[in-house]
Amino acid sequence: MLEAYRQHAAERGALGIPALPLSKQQTAELVELLKAPPAGEEDFLLELLTYRVPAGVDDAAKVKAAFLAKVAKGEERCALVSRAKATELLGTMLGGFNIKPMIDLLDDTEVGGIAAEGLKKTLLMFDYFHDVKELAAKGSANAKSVMQSWAEGEWFTSRPEVPSSLKITVFKVTGETNTDDLSPAPDAWSRPDIPLHALAMLKNPRAGITPEEPGVRGPVKFIEDMRAQGNLVAYVGDVVGTGSSRKSATNSVLWFTGEDIPFVPNKRFGGVCLGSKIAPIFFNTMEDAGALPIEIDCGEMNMGDEVELQIDHATAKVTALKNGSVVAESQLKTPVILDEVRAGGRIPLIIGRGLTAKAREALGLPASTLFRLPQDPADTGKGFSLAQKMVGRACGLPEGQGVRPGTYCEPKMTTVGSQDTTGPMTRDELKDLACLGFSADLVMQSFCHTAAYPKPVDVQTHHTLPDFISSRGGVALRPGDGIIHSWLNRMLLPDTVGTGGDSHTRFPIGISFPAGSGLVAFAAATGSMPLDMPESVLVRFKGTLQPGVTLRDLVNAIPYAAIQSGLLTVAKEGKKNIFSGRILEIEGLPDLKVEQAFELSDASAERSAAGCTVRLNKEPIIEYLNSNITLLKWMIANGYQDARTLKRRIASMEEWIAKGELLKGDDNVDYAAVIDIDLADIKEPIVACPNDPDDVKLLSEV
Repeated sequence: MLEAYRQHAAERGALGIPALPLSKQQTAELVELLKAPPAGEEDFLLELLTYRVPAGVDDAAKVKAAFLAKVAKGEERCALVSRAKATELLGTMLGGFNIKPMIDLLDDTEVGGIAAEGLKKTLLMFDYFHDVKELAAKGSANAKSVMQSWAEGEWFTSRPEVPSSLKITVFKVTGETNTDDLSPAPDAWSRPDIPLHALAMLKNPRAGITPEEPGVRGPVKFIEDMRAQGNLVAYVGDVVGTGSSRKSATNSVLWFTGEDIPFVPNKRFGGVCLGSKIAPIFFNTMEDAGALPIEIDCGEMNMGDEVELQIDHATAKVTALKNGSVVAESQLKTPVILDEVRAGGRIPLIIGRGLTAKAREALGLPASTLFRLPQDPADTGKGFSLAQKMVGRACGLPEGQGVRPGTYCEPKMTTVGSQDTTGPMTRDELKDLACLGFSADLVMQSFCHTAAYPKPVDVQTHHTLPDFISSRGGVALRPGDGIIHSWLNRMLLPDTVGTGGDSHTRFPIGISFPAGSGLVAFAAATGSMPLDMPESVLVRFKGTLQPGVTLRDLVNAIPYAAIQSGLLTVAKEGKKNIFSGRILEIEGLPDLKVEQAFELSDASAERSAAGCTVRLNKEPIIEYLNSNITLLKWMIANGYQDARTLKRRIASMEEWIAKGELLKGDDNVDYAAVIDIDLADIKEPIVACPNDPDDVKLLSEV
């Protein structure tokens, strides 16, 4: 095993990347070697056990945790690993299989204190929180100290604050960087292998960037030489992260600009990303991963510049200095980002804040004042749009109340979709979250991108991912079934909120906020998702469709009308896009079939919108749900799993048909813009330029 591992590590080393994390089989062999270590290999074996086994609920982590638990409890002796060392290592495994052994050890006279220290820094407790609470109530001193530590947020305060002055070296990519530049689609097979996939970042030549091997390997050594100068290397661009919702794009940037997650192999967090404009999904994915994304004018920053970022913690103001002179000023999107970076990411912060709140409640303490809380916008007293009411309902607000734009909320996720080019990454993220069962009501996994001409790694995914999803209560489709959206749409409930790991996850009924695979995993595992409520743009159709004009022309009529109104420009330089990062709300076509409504909502992805709603009448929705119930029953009859989840969704659909009422937006809503389109004015087809969906013209103009 060691010989094979060293050979593999040497092959990877030649590429400039670390070895893969140990598999379940390798970890089992490592455990046997630890029990009878070959002479001279002791330190190497310990290093492998400590740093090269994945954390969370990975299969290899299960083997590691089981071995360490036996040693820590004194059931097995190991010359290389003492009881204390085994307990300490259990405390580095994030959550999942290591939690129960550590709780069992809390009252152990020899290692109870070490177990307590490990649990104090462990956030992924979930239902095990109650076990610690019960032990504390029974008088366990160590359990009490763990509860007290959680209540005081020591998991957070023990980490360093964001410095008020950061020196960065600029890695500048001019123009627009989309997620395909950072994580190319042809390299999708390697995305779960973060270091290997990162080699393809910026592999195609462009202004100012010279890849080491065009089309194969990006400017890896160039960035490594920059890092060797000692400063943080920051990814800097004019427009960063547009396009598909790829967590892999963030993973690649972080591989070159972030730092290793302690005790977790081949994963990094942190880093700084500056952009004159940063795409919303990419921005959120950077936040989740503990990076510091800042929208700031980068015009004066050039490749190789040393820039000092001064961050005022009180006002969230950011000042960029070059050679002592101010070159740009900006505000952090929210002061909460400073807490997110300190916690190691937005996801750890949300889970940790929740743990601290639960501990304080259990101890009868008032709410914590430790964390920066988002400032809700002032209530305008105006009405709520349809999207705002849908999110309001998902947040448990009184019926008819909505969420104002700019408000931070965590809406309930009723439907979550995952597809297969990001599915293996979502699986890894779910393991990292110690997820053994989904809290979202319905999670669906498709195999639409890799069913045709699968690579060997895709075939492996087809065999292993369905069971992973269905064993956690999700619904796994089969390769060849078809596109994620055409299936996920048929599992939707009206007026509910969801997400998916594909930028075109745009529900035609209800609303979805597409996300990267990390946030999709979080939504599936916890049943909710962090959201800064975007503003809305209303598009209002009126009149009747003219002869020869199709639904596709109405899709293109939206950017066409926006261009005519000066709300959208085609030129990339100084681009204006009223839809970017906002919710597109469509009215005036209430009798469309739901499949037709999806053509409109789907195209909101091309508008760079955060989400989309289409106001429909009840009749087409009931017709659609009746058809969908038949489909879901067919799926159960044909052995699709998880059948309980499908039955639960059928029951919810039947209940809605019997007594559901559609939400309606109010009349007096403050929209970011209102675009009126008279169908009588559209007398000919409207076509889009093949490489720019914003560049639309009347057919006669072309």
